[in-house]
Amino acid sequence: MKLFAKYNRVNLTVTIIIFLVGSCVFYFLMQYIFIQQIDEALGNEKEEIITYARKYGKLPEIVNTEDQYIDYLNIPGPATPTFKNTYVQYARAKEWSRQVQFGMAVSNNTFTIVVSKPLEENESLLQVVVAITIGMIALILLAGYLINRAVLTRLWQPFYNTISFIRGYDIEEKAHPAFPKTDIDEFDLLNENIQEMTSRVQADFQSLKEFTGNAAHEMQTPLSVIRTRLELILQNEALLQKNADQVNDIENAVRKLSKLYQSLLLLTKIEHSQFPMADLVKIDEVMQEKLDEILDIISSKGLHLEFIQYQPVTVRFHAYLAEIVVGNLLNNAVRYNTTDGWIGISLKSGQLSISNTSELEEIKEENLFKRFFRDGNTTEDGNGLGLAIVKRICDAAGYRLEYSFKDGRHTFTLLF
Repeated sequence: MKLFAKYNRVNLTVTIIIFLVGSCVFYFLMQYIFIQQIDEALGNEKEEIITYARKYGKLPEIVNTEDQYIDYLNIPGPATPTFKNTYVQYARAKEWSRQVQFGMAVSNNTFTIVVSKPLEENESLLQVVVAITIGMIALILLAGYLINRAVLTRLWQPFYNTISFIRGYDIEEKAHPAFPKTDIDEFDLLNENIQEMTSRVQADFQSLKEFTGNAAHEMQTPLSVIRTRLELILQNEALLQKNADQVNDIENAVRKLSKLYQSLLLLTKIEHSQFPMADLVKIDEVMQEKLDEILDIISSKGLHLEFIQYQPVTVRFHAYLAEIVVGNLLNNAVRYNTTDGWIGISLKSGQLSISNTSELEEIKEENLFKRFFRDGNTTEDGNGLGLAIVKRICDAAGYRLEYSFKDGRHTFTLLF
């Protein structure tokens, strides 16, 4: 959820709750004020009746109107005035009213004086006031929402500009980012820190790039010297006969070191985005080329190769990296397979799946694409970088690599 939407949701919710509570308080407060005003009017009427009776020794004549009803009951009344709400029959209709009753002795007779005033007009007025208030509240909420939307959109524009820069940031660009000055201190602080961070990242990247290039160059020379010396030893039969095992061990170690060096160098280049994914690659042709390269190994292990589905597929990729992905997945399917095992290949639009039988258990998710991870139950030679390289290439190309295990079969699926 966007910050603006989150803010508006919280702001509107709190505001509506406050206004609802305020409206209820306002309604009951207005109702209380109206009742107090009517009680005051009833009290004035009571005082007029008492004053008249004391002056003339009798009760005044009853004059009932549409907004007042008076009645004298020849029964003892309450010692103190009693106010209550009740229905009273007026000339026009029976209406909900406010009433006061009080006792009074006149000419040796005790009376209960009842004075009533209707509440419906006041209630109608109160409802109109409340309706107007609610309308004003709704108008304030709407105006506040629109104003907040316009103001916040403008206020947050520098932030979105910064986000756009970060999304399009290329670490290989030597130009340092320059953000325009805003009138908001927090955004200026954010931009300053991003400028400092990108400068440090670019410097670290250049240092790492130079180190990688220098290391690659420096490692290549001694490896070439070692291979050359080994070739000379292999050509010398006298030396070879005396040190055959040692020479063989050295040759294997050099081969592993050379392969490890090439894999690490490849990973570094991929991570530095040195392979543009701009080629139109026919995956079916790459698959066939890689199968031709390892067909003898497949036959020697007695593996059964099954094409579950095989369609021509062309994707946007780097040609060399596409060969590495397909080659590594196929090599793993052959290397970790069982004798007389099975390999299944499915190639269709948007998807490549390679499955194989194996004595190895399911690979744990945390180890699946971990560098230098090798299953302890396998005796196969490898440096543990094959799947890590495949995963990194897929990430760089924007493709998804999935793994599943079912019925003793490992399946890697590449989604284009």
